Amino acid sequence: MAVEHGKKPEIGSKYLQIKAKLVSLLPVLLRVAAVIATVVATVVMGLNKQTKTTAVAIVGTTPLYQTFTAKFQQTPAFVYFVIANAIASFYNLLVLLLRNLFKGKGHNLYVQLFDMVAMALVATGAAAAASIAELGRNGNLHARWNPICDKFDSFCSHGGMALVASFLGSLLLLILNMLSVVTLCKSVACQE
Repeated sequence: MAVEHGKKPEIGSKYLQIKAKLVSLLPVLLRVAAVIATVVATVVMGLNKQTKTTAVAIVGTTPLYQTFTAKFQQTPAFVYFVIANAIASFYNLLVLLLRNLFKGKGHNLYVQLFDMVAMALVATGAAAAASIAELGRNGNLHARWNPICDKFDSFCSHGGMALVASFLGSLLLLILNMLSVVTLCKSVACQE
C-alpha cells in the first residue's frame, strides 16, 4: 500500500541506510587496521635486540667469554623494513586525520596513487626482511653461512612477529587499494 502512494517501505530504507553507512565505513576500518599492523611491525622490529654472552675459548681452566648482540640495525633489509613500515604508518595516519579534506574526486585519485606506493613499500620491506629472516633461520650451507636463530631465538621470534604484522598490513593495504579502484571505477570512468 505504501508503494502505491509513492512512499518507500520503512524496513528497506533503514536497511539501505545501514548498508550505506557500513560501506562508507569500510575504507576507514581497513586503513585503521593497516595503521595498527604497520605500527606494530615498526615497533616490534625497531625494538628487536638480543644480547648473549658465550664462552669462546678456554685458556687453561679459565673460560673466555664474549658478548654478542643481534639488533635490526645490523642488517640493511631490516632497516628498510622498519623505514618502509614507519612511512606507511605515518601516511595512513595522516590520511585518516585529513580524510575530510579529501572529498573531491581529484584528491581521491591522489590518495589512491599514494595508497599504491604505501602498499608497495610495505610489501617490498616485508619481502626483503623475510629473505634475510629465512637466511638467519636456515643459513646457507653453500656459502657456509651458519644459522643464527638457534643462538638468538628471542631476536628471531620477535622478527617473525614483525614480519607477520607487516604482511598483514600489506594485505590490508592491497584490499584497500582494490576497494578504492572499484569505488573510483563506479564513480568515474568505468560506466558502460
